[in-house]
Amino acid sequence: DGLLTPRESARFVAENSRDVRVDGGGVRRVAELLLAAASGAALRAAAWKARHELHPRAADEAAVNWVFVTDTLNFSFWSERDEHGCAVGYGGGTYTGYWALCAALNRALDEGIPITSARYYATVTLDQVRHILRSDTDVSMPLIEERHRILNETGKILLEKFGGSFLNCVRKSEKSAQKLMHLVVESFPSYRDVTQFEGKRISFYKRAQILVADTWSVLEGKGDGCFKDISSITMFADYRLPQVLVYLGALKYSDELLKKLLKGEMLSYGDKQEVEIRGCSLWCVELIRDCLLELIEKKGKKSDGEINSILLDYYLWDYARDHREEMKGIPFHRTRCIYY
Repeated sequence: DGLLTPRESARFVAENSRDVRVDGGGVRRVAELLLAAASGAALRAAAWKARHELHPRAADEAAVNWVFVTDTLNFSFWSERDEHGCAVGYGGGTYTGYWALCAALNRALDEGIPITSARYYATVTLDQVRHILRSDTDVSMPLIEERHRILNETGKILLEKFGGSFLNCVRKSEKSAQKLMHLVVESFPSYRDVTQFEGKRISFYKRAQILVADTWSVLEGKGDGCFKDISSITMFADYRLPQVLVYLGALKYSDELLKKLLKGEMLSYGDKQEVEIRGCSLWCVELIRDCLLELIEKKGKKSDGEINSILLDYYLWDYARDHREEMKGIPFHRTRCIYY
């Protein structure tokens, strides 16, 4: 149907982009920064569990269902007021952004609310969702009504098509990451991150790809999570990764675009500049990965296991959080949508 894959989409966008460009020297510098990480634990498949105490420790069906409901809601956490957004206190910590979602879901489970059960969230009410995702600040999590609608829709489909368990969906993919990604996108409408650019239909599939990646991670790349083509998954085009790539000099914005972002102007989903930011950042990470693999080979270094774009994404996303203060002057693009 002429729909480009995320990698093809990214390449096409990068080749036809006007306001965003990938900087070759910057790509190399980021690859060199990552080379140091490549010999440590940061770029290993186990990094996802090690990243945070809020992620499940187990590698079982319950953990897979946790990952599914989390990534079904894994979108749009940025706050209109930079300093002050939704925050969830849990287990002695206070969490914001994506981690606020994880904390809220874990808090619900502790309260005896079966939020990871499709049977429950297929019929959960808006008021129940408001309670589950409640914030400790006066700013609630964005798009609550959309989150509610998507939970109901996704729960019903999971019950109808996959017996209520995402593990059944994973098993249908026959250990192919691509097959699982397409199965998710075909089955669940909210995962269809598809738009138009310069007359072509393009896809970034941010949430579908992160779902495949997190499934691989929670299952530690073993058993049902042993995807033979896991390195075909690209990075997850969101609003945080482009910001860190600009900060690190691998991505460059035109003055016009930079001015717009510094003013805090909203870009709508599918807007030419929004697509350029996402497409170029995805392509940028593909090039960083290629460069990093070259550097590893040149140095005769052995990296444990495969270096893929998923692990680079996890690393750079965490890097962005750890360097929030230094990155203050670099704007992120503001797009309010369910796809990222």
